[in-house]
Amino acid sequence: MDAIDVVEWQDVTGTEIVHRWPVSGPGNIRLGSQLTVRESQAAVFFRDGQALDTFHAGRHTLETLNLPLLQKLINIPFGGTTPFQAEVYFVNLRTMTNLKWGTPAPIIFRDKELAMVQLRAFGQFTCRVSDPQLFVNKVVGTEGRYDESAIEGWMRSFIISRFNDTLGEVLETILDLGRMYDEIGVATRERCREDFDKFGVELLDLLIEAVTPPESVQKMIDERTSMEAVGDMGRFTAFRTAEAIGDMAKKEGGGGGMEVGAGLGAGIGMGTAMAGAMAAAMKPGAAPAAAPAATVKCAKCGADAPVGSKFCPGCGEKMTPAATHCTECGAEIPAGAKFCPGCGKKTGA
Repeated sequence: MDAIDVVEWQDVTGTEIVHRWPVSGPGNIRLGSQLTVRESQAAVFFRDGQALDTFHAGRHTLETLNLPLLQKLINIPFGGTTPFQAEVYFVNLRTMTNLKWGTPAPIIFRDKELAMVQLRAFGQFTCRVSDPQLFVNKVVGTEGRYDESAIEGWMRSFIISRFNDTLGEVLETILDLGRMYDEIGVATRERCREDFDKFGVELLDLLIEAVTPPESVQKMIDERTSMEAVGDMGRFTAFRTAEAIGDMAKKEGGGGGMEVGAGLGAGIGMGTAMAGAMAAAMKPGAAPAAAPAATVKCAKCGADAPVGSKFCPGCGEKMTPAATHCTECGAEIPAGAKFCPGCGKKTGA
């Protein structure tokens, strides 16, 4: 293989992060050759699996001054022009934007208001290679090419794991999510920094675009919001009742104004009473309403007296026991009678 005098790489795809030169096998490089490293690139020299040095933007003449380890690895006869075998890993240092992350499956969240709920989350993150030599050694290894999609998929797992931990520590209920996105995002990013740094990658930004519960939980939240918006149940019921009566009056035309007005007042009163009863019934520990006691009329003054009373509470006269009917023939049995006047059956009096 002929010796190479110029070593360089241009990313024509726009997605490559690491490119190995040559693509396979070692390349023959002559001392004194030119290495061209463009802006936002770095070049890591390897020989026999060992990183010799890292070069940044500029044109570099390869010699033992900037590759001192070559003095121990190769012989330099013939004035130092003998080719040597090596590989160069070009690393793209540009900022990678619009990388996506998201939960592949719902995560279980213990909510203090809604009990256990399932959540999905997704967002974006931005990163760049900060230590080319460490990144090549730890991540790329012997692969000849490493693109942006590979980094996106690999880093996503770190973000999801740290996001799950952070969500459980800083959030108590998903009802507060609207004002916690920034706090959760910042906390998750700080937790991920160490994971990224140990592979030579810097996490610049992490954004949470949405955290969404399932449709059933969303419906529950909407119902709760509606109840909070109602506020005073009594006023709400009275308003809706009056509104319904007003609509009925419009359908009936202009006549019957007094009747509609009376009905409106009755409707409002009924609505208020119903609301009061509902509110009382909904109070914790509220006892059910007692049924009204049965009464009988006094034969003399007409006052109501509880069933079984011996004297009238209105006039003081002795109450006359109410007449009964025979269970055999249905005839009326006078008070105090021992036998039925219709069939003669004993009454048990």
